[in-house]
Amino acid sequence: MSIVLYRIVKFIVHRPQCSVATLLYVLCSWAFLSSATAQDTIQILDEVEVSSQRTPATLRTAAPTQVLEAAAIEAQGLLQLSDAVRQMAGVTLKDYGGVGGMKTVSARGLGSQFSTVTIDGVAVDNAQNGQVDLGRYLLGNAAYVSFSQGQQQEPLLSARAYAAGNVLNIETSEPQFFLAERTNLKVGMELGSFGMMNPTALWEQKWSRRLKSSVWVNWLKSDGDYPFTLYHTYDHTGLTTHERRLHSAMHMFTADGNLFYSIAPKNTLTAKVHYMRGMHQLPGQVVLNSSYTSAQSTHEHSAFTQVRWRVEKERWQWQLLGKAMSGYDQYEDSLALGYVNNYMENHYRQREGYISASALWHALPWFELSMAADGDMSNLRSNLAYRNDVLRSSLLTVLSARAHAGPLEGRAHLLATATRDRVGDLDTCPAYRRLSPYAAVLYTPITGLTLRYFYKETYRVPNFSELYFFLSIPRNLRPERAHQHNIGVTYATDHLNATVDGYFNRVEDKIIAKPGSNMYYWTMENLGLVHILGVDATANFQFSTFICQINYSFAHAVDMSDPTDEKTYGYQIRYTPRHSGGGSLRWESRWVNLGATAMVVGHRYAYAQNNANNRLPAYCDLGLSADRRFDLRWGTLRVQVQVLNLLDTQYEVVQYYPMMGRNYRLAVTYEF
Repeated sequence: MSIVLYRIVKFIVHRPQCSVATLLYVLCSWAFLSSATAQDTIQILDEVEVSSQRTPATLRTAAPTQVLEAAAIEAQGLLQLSDAVRQMAGVTLKDYGGVGGMKTVSARGLGSQFSTVTIDGVAVDNAQNGQVDLGRYLLGNAAYVSFSQGQQQEPLLSARAYAAGNVLNIETSEPQFFLAERTNLKVGMELGSFGMMNPTALWEQKWSRRLKSSVWVNWLKSDGDYPFTLYHTYDHTGLTTHERRLHSAMHMFTADGNLFYSIAPKNTLTAKVHYMRGMHQLPGQVVLNSSYTSAQSTHEHSAFTQVRWRVEKERWQWQLLGKAMSGYDQYEDSLALGYVNNYMENHYRQREGYISASALWHALPWFELSMAADGDMSNLRSNLAYRNDVLRSSLLTVLSARAHAGPLEGRAHLLATATRDRVGDLDTCPAYRRLSPYAAVLYTPITGLTLRYFYKETYRVPNFSELYFFLSIPRNLRPERAHQHNIGVTYATDHLNATVDGYFNRVEDKIIAKPGSNMYYWTMENLGLVHILGVDATANFQFSTFICQINYSFAHAVDMSDPTDEKTYGYQIRYTPRHSGGGSLRWESRWVNLGATAMVVGHRYAYAQNNANNRLPAYCDLGLSADRRFDLRWGTLRVQVQVLNLLDTQYEVVQYYPMMGRNYRLAVTYEF
């Protein structure tokens, strides 16, 4: 006990700021321990491992950045990556209905191909059509989801991240343990309307102080046979009938394995193996007087493995990324007119090898330089009649600099793009080269207030489907060039975080993708010139047990290609609403946690001509949820109930593809 007394005295002597109450508390505790034992003993408590993953900054950044952390993902019951994107400002989500419908993202009118989706900083690529389906990626093992408009502000980035118009990143959750623990298990089941079922399991293991792993498996299925209202007039005011969505079932199995190895402090190696296999029926279009029953479906499976090694020293930081991917996609249509037995089948096999190296040097206390280089080789084969083998090689290099002095900070980089294609036996193939600049200024005049501005040029090469497939020679498509300007202000207090950003995007040779006779085949065209002027605003409040988040976006995105074309010049581009917004409210208590979400989208136009026949009505989608945790002897049980589309609103995100009305979900998870 003398050792304990010695440590108490040492504590007091070395901390003169200790209050009288603190001193009395310590002495009383010592007296209690003295009377509780007759001999000198020391009780050793279990050590606790305290660590957390670093999330991106959202306020003192030159580019608008939004982050949804694991706690918020769980609280709102978000299942797919697309569910998280709905909560973010400046984002337009294209959704073809149901759990299994394709879901793509467009930010600030730039189109989905400008949005790079990354997992742990490594890009998810679809060389075929550039349409990364956000419904294929689930959030059950995510530490956070971040969305950066224009440019990420992380210290170490791949050149592909520099090249993206904006980046949507999913960061895998790293296992956390008490030091006495070795295993964490989590199992769950989610049930929903229209045959929705989602069992999931997570196993986290600590093999040593330096090595940890996680394995997450998930199976998602849905019948997709939800009811909808079929309108028989363009303005949705005349005759209607009640129909049911057909041929919209899906099932998808996902397995994700991760290793986390700490070689030394700030020297980490992570590896991921990901596998997905699924089937999606493609529902037909619902056009006025008919609800066409499709016979089209896709069967896909893909697998990739990736490695990330990151080292952070006092003056140097570097990162190596590597990835290998293989994917197979089969499309079939048993009612394809003009084919043998009215049956058509197409196969696509994609392979990719990717490597990236980046380094950062703190040359001076106020100045740093960084460089990144990416090499990528993508191959796509199909059974189509013409040029069924395409090979694309790309090299991206970037040199970046950052300087800061007091409240002022400046960033700049120059990106070099070099891409070359090889198509079958063609003698001449496209090659693309471009230098793209970026510059940003950040100014913090007072604590909590930040002013920011950035300019960025983004250069996007057309993908394989846009250029080659279904044609004997490459399509005459030009690369897109986007000039992005952003000026904004952020403000933060103990209870409020708010941002307001105005932006202007000028897109030259914009490529517009639209579905043809079905969701699988797309047609592409260059618009020439598009101007996008807009405002994004966000606010987050937290008072006591209430948490509130709201956002609003205005986007004036118009076609400026041909002043002589009275049908399209100066009109809003397709599927881009002028006004949109949303929010969430959560109240937490010891009995039950209650939440509400809202998404409001103004009217849009399905085609370039802004007339009444092409206009999609505005809509509001409301949701409610309730959840509670139960601390049991051997673990924690969590139950959540959700009502989605509470008002049973009938709406379409993409014309002729009605969304689900009111539906319900029940989720139960058990951690032990």
